[in-house]
Amino acid sequence: MEFWYTEQHTPDVRFSIRVNRQLYSGQSEFQRIDVFESPEFGRFLTLDGYMMLTEKDEFIYHEMITHVPMCVHPEAADILVIGGGDGGTVRELLRYPSIRRIDLVEIDEMVVDVCREYLPSTASGLSDPRVSIHYEDGLRFVRKPIDAYDLIIVDSTDPFGPGEGLFTKEFYGNCFKALRADGIMINQHESPFYEQDAYAMQRMHQRIVHSFPFSRVYQVHIPTYPSGHWLFGFSSKSRRPVEGVDFARWKALGIKTRYYNTQLHAASFALPNYVEEILEDVEPEH
Repeated sequence: MEFWYTEQHTPDVRFSIRVNRQLYSGQSEFQRIDVFESPEFGRFLTLDGYMMLTEKDEFIYHEMITHVPMCVHPEAADILVIGGGDGGTVRELLRYPSIRRIDLVEIDEMVVDVCREYLPSTASGLSDPRVSIHYEDGLRFVRKPIDAYDLIIVDSTDPFGPGEGLFTKEFYGNCFKALRADGIMINQHESPFYEQDAYAMQRMHQRIVHSFPFSRVYQVHIPTYPSGHWLFGFSSKSRRPVEGVDFARWKALGIKTRYYNTQLHAASFALPNYVEEILEDVEPEH
């Protein structure tokens, strides 16, 4: 008998991975958490039946959400990560000698516990002394700090369920206040490809451009996410993601990556026309 994990990407599209066995299944206060083992993608984590990460392709997501802003702001020392209880973003951040403090705000403690046990390759940095884990709502947490962070990474789930509050105008406005004058916010920005995903992405962009004076979108290919075509948002008070960036300085750090490089960094901000059109519809006229 064969076992398959299947996720409905649209009413007419499903994505399936053959599963060897289920390693964990539990229900937290917030969501259902499952870990499976597969022949092609290794172990993978799902929340409420939605794919969060696989051992085979998580490096793509975590490198691109982390190294793009760290290349632009190489002296970033105080970082806020909202979501990201699997630890992959923290793992990548800890590779920088400039990092002084990482506040990880994860609403669901069970996600962290499960990832520590079943996905140690992503959760390895969570015990680092520079990391403080706060088990609370990211929307509530970010209301308090002012001028406290060089970088905020919103490594959230989709805009429904426990992560819903992380896609509001209030939330992005509070992120703006929590950042220093040259601070950057990065958020996972959903997919532009399927109609329903594109609508969620467009609404998110609309809220961000009203909170930040500078906001750009960059793209990445993640095989296990809907359509494989995924976006991140880059928002800042002053810094630009490509113009004036000292790429040689990043290279001199000698950080070994499997997906990210400085040429790809610059190229990822060049978007297909259909994506540009979706974004332009909600950008304020200059």
